[in-house]
Amino acid sequence: MIEYVLMIITVLGAIIALMQRDLLKAAILTGIPGVSIAFLFQYLLAPDVALTQAIVGSAIVPVFIAITVLKTRKTEEEIK
Repeated sequence: MIEYVLMIITVLGAIIALMQRDLLKAAILTGIPGVSIAFLFQYLLAPDVALTQAIVGSAIVPVFIAITVLKTRKTEEEIK
């Protein structure tokens, strides 16, 4: 039963991230599916995959997206 709840949280988190107009908020919200997938892997007794997912999916990818958004905002402001 808990696996279904985690899958629903994953899908809803991704939809919420997609619906954001502010790209920085969307970048931060991309960590929600990463965390829930990491918990799902831990529940399925795959701790090595869960740890990798937690690091990459909920920390590294949102940070890289946020850095990219911030760097492109600076470029757009310099052009105007």
